[in-house]
Amino acid sequence: MSVSAIASLTLNHGKRVPILGQGTWNMGESASHADAEIRALQHGIALGMTLIDTAEMYADGGAEKIVGRAIAGRREAVYLVSKVLPHNASRRGTVSACEASLQRLGVEQIDLYLLHWRGSHPLIETVAALQALVAQGKIGAWGVSNFDCADMQELLALEHGAQVQVNQVLYNLSRRGIEFDLLPYCAQHGVAVMAYSPMEQGRILKHPALLAVAERHGVRPAQLALAWTLRRPGVIAIPKATTLQHVQDNRACLDLQLSDVDLAALDQAFAPPNKARALEML
Repeated sequence: MSVSAIASLTLNHGKRVPILGQGTWNMGESASHADAEIRALQHGIALGMTLIDTAEMYADGGAEKIVGRAIAGRREAVYLVSKVLPHNASRRGTVSACEASLQRLGVEQIDLYLLHWRGSHPLIETVAALQALVAQGKIGAWGVSNFDCADMQELLALEHGAQVQVNQVLYNLSRRGIEFDLLPYCAQHGVAVMAYSPMEQGRILKHPALLAVAERHGVRPAQLALAWTLRRPGVIAIPKATTLQHVQDNRACLDLQLSDVDLAALDQAFAPPNKARALEML
């Protein structure tokens, strides 16, 4: 399998990242699973899925520790993403949270640091803190997560708000609301969309339409769901995998070409939005 076959996109600040990365939600919660989680992440890196997404929230920092162990000796090969919790996202709190994440990850810089979702701290304070972290070299760039169109408009109106690189949101076959307004808005402003839970945590994988199209291609339903999420330009997906086989299945989704017939069948089963919807979150 050719690692070079993974497509990439260029973020606003010029960094190229693979469109298929690795998520870590629910990792780091059990010491007995740690070795398997580390092996899975390392296998993904070897297959070219070098973007790894984590957060201080996941297992109260446990996932960051897993990532730190997985990337030891491989740091230069990895594009590292982490997130600050809203209640920590004050001017000082953002910096302190980032420093704690750096320590857990065992690195000197986080490549992309996201505000996990909107909270009570003024957005202008969080942006100022993120800009300060960039200036200090503690992060390479910053972005947001779970921002709807109104949030993005408010952000882009702020001084330095246009430095946002990514908006990480829930997006999969059963959660298509962002296609109506948020996806086009982000594309218009050069902000990449990072899709979390691209398989709806497995809940859509037994849907008859998904099963039928997957069977036609001779692939697993999860691979089909992931390939569907990645069909649009400007979208990055970050599925989680904890076994080597699951990692390989995720990677193989990039070899799947969906036809107009496939897409029409999936549209019939999972209707695209015809009006604006409230942003969905998990």
